[in-house]
Amino acid sequence: MKIFITGGSGLLGQYLNSELSAKHQVLTQHNKHQGNCKLYNNIKLDLTDFNSLKKVFEDFKPDIVIHTAAFSTPAQISISNSKKVYSLNVISTQRIAELCEKNNSKMIYTSTDLVYAGYRGSMLKEDSKLIPVSLYAETKLMGEVKIQETFDDYIILRTALLYGFGLNHSKCHFHQMYMDLKQDKEVKLFADQFRSPISLIDSARLINKLLDENIKSEIINFGGLERVSRYELGERLCDVAEFDKNLLIKITMNDVPDLPKVEDVSMNCDKLKSFGIQSSPISESIKNSLEFLKQ
Repeated sequence: MKIFITGGSGLLGQYLNSELSAKHQVLTQHNKHQGNCKLYNNIKLDLTDFNSLKKVFEDFKPDIVIHTAAFSTPAQISISNSKKVYSLNVISTQRIAELCEKNNSKMIYTSTDLVYAGYRGSMLKEDSKLIPVSLYAETKLMGEVKIQETFDDYIILRTALLYGFGLNHSKCHFHQMYMDLKQDKEVKLFADQFRSPISLIDSARLINKLLDENIKSEIINFGGLERVSRYELGERLCDVAEFDKNLLIKITMNDVPDLPKVEDVSMNCDKLKSFGIQSSPISESIKNSLEFLKQ
């Protein structure tokens, strides 16, 4: 299949480049950073440049578009640049959905677990209450709505906290935590926020499996098997990597000023499992990630 990946130089995108290129014809998009896109068929493109985006569809004619590109980190998102965030996270998503509809392309969109109401309890199902409390989560939910309003050949993946090791310039919280612990530095971790994290390796692997399934018009919780806090995730890392757990410092969300508080967005992933697709246990995934780091 011909697959167009947006955000190909991002945290997940670079893993998708590697995973999908083995079996498929990939075109991977980047903008400010190239990452490992340079190793694959790639294009430098601002996704808010809709004429250039349209030309990609005309020239490449993708069977599937995996749309991962977004303003996502807190440092990138503020009221002062909200128009840029809206333009990429919402308008570009709508335009991509329209181009998919016009060109008979399937769209896989990576949304976020943060669209859920974080105070409603644990192991949330896809029909649970939605109350995004950050600009990022709000615009990702708006992206979901734009896709559903446009056409029906989509899969929306409400993606859990991603962990593992970023490639090239990309880095996630787990990666930084590993580097700090390896240097015997203390790490402060939330003990009162719960997620169902999924590794970057598993995420790319499971999306690859989804390509072979005849799925459309579905919103799917895309996460791991276990509900843990960031502190507990740190403990798992220490167990596998044999780091000192005394370096882990428990904090609460109240300790971070102006943080949008999300207590529990752990997800029930039974729908994902119903397609014969599920992630590995956390400890096993951490072990796999550490083995990947040595390569």
